Amino acid sequence: MTYVPLRNLSCSFHTEEHVETPTKGNRHTIRYITQHKKIKAACISTLECRLLFFKDVPKGGDCILCRSLFFIETIFLEHPNILNPDNMLRIAIQAKGRLNEDTTALLTDAGIAIASSKRKLIARASGFELEVLYLRDDDIPQAVEMGVADAGIVGRNEVAEKGMDVREEMCLGFGACRISLAVPRDTDYNGLQWFNGKRVATSYPRILKRFFSEKGIEAEVHEIAGSVEIAPAVGMADAIFDIVSSGGTLVQNGLREVENVFPSEAVLISNTGLPEEKRAEIEKLKFRFRSIVDSRGMKYVLMNLPKNRLEEAVALLPGMRSPTVLSLADPEWCSVHSVIRENELWEKIEQLKALGAEGILVLALENMIR
Repeated sequence: MTYVPLRNLSCSFHTEEHVETPTKGNRHTIRYITQHKKIKAACISTLECRLLFFKDVPKGGDCILCRSLFFIETIFLEHPNILNPDNMLRIAIQAKGRLNEDTTALLTDAGIAIASSKRKLIARASGFELEVLYLRDDDIPQAVEMGVADAGIVGRNEVAEKGMDVREEMCLGFGACRISLAVPRDTDYNGLQWFNGKRVATSYPRILKRFFSEKGIEAEVHEIAGSVEIAPAVGMADAIFDIVSSGGTLVQNGLREVENVFPSEAVLISNTGLPEEKRAEIEKLKFRFRSIVDSRGMKYVLMNLPKNRLEEAVALLPGMRSPTVLSLADPEWCSVHSVIRENELWEKIEQLKALGAEGILVLALENMIR
């Protein structure tokens, strides 16, 4: 299944075939009449018609991205000009929500600036040869598998639920959550066997069915698109299987978490069939991301220390390879620099103070390149 990107539709075709672009509200319906096969398309930037994605499908078939993108139906002639001339790396991210904010912050920290716009579904970045597609989170794995996007940033839960053949490149250190089983607060829950014969509502039926199958549980799994947490209260289900972050939503709806099934966080995924040139670009992107992820939760610490306590101090300080030791004007003292995890910071400082350390400075660590 091959998707072909089309850029600048209005400028790409200078043939005698008929093109019409009627507008319905904010939607564009584009028909390209030819003597060849029919192709269905989803428009990424409808207002500007800057980017389209095409797939050979039977007449009347569903567009794979119709839920998140403006839907257009196209009858189109294969044409060499539809190929993306820039061959630029294209990454899909969530269109809105917390994951969008964290992803945008990560890109910014990596020196990649994206022009902000609430109306655009595609944007070109500066600081890295990159185009960003704004999609629904549950469409991202599919878009990456089909080559609509070369890479994507999405929760691991969506990757597992969609079951797409994509390559997980790295964890990104944000968007941490879990998908858990929850039951009404007053339920006499006595273990997983309780779910036998029960109705469980979820937006993640694939993950849940696999889990129940592995555990030998026979339950009715009911797929619900949203507001899963109210299902037990209205009699639709006996329990739910849903994303949990803090657990506050469960408490508000009279539920309690009983089984943590699937831990998740944001991951970078890529198409498995990328050419070497784009694979090299992915590696460059990972290099930037890794330096940021590695620096999170770390502090850079400098101190003055008596030389006769240096060996004891070095044993306490991990550093990246080993602590940096510099001479001072006073031959009895030295300066020690090291990187310490934030959750160990105060314990280490107390131990270093006991060794005679003075003038301790704690600095934020922006990036850490290994």
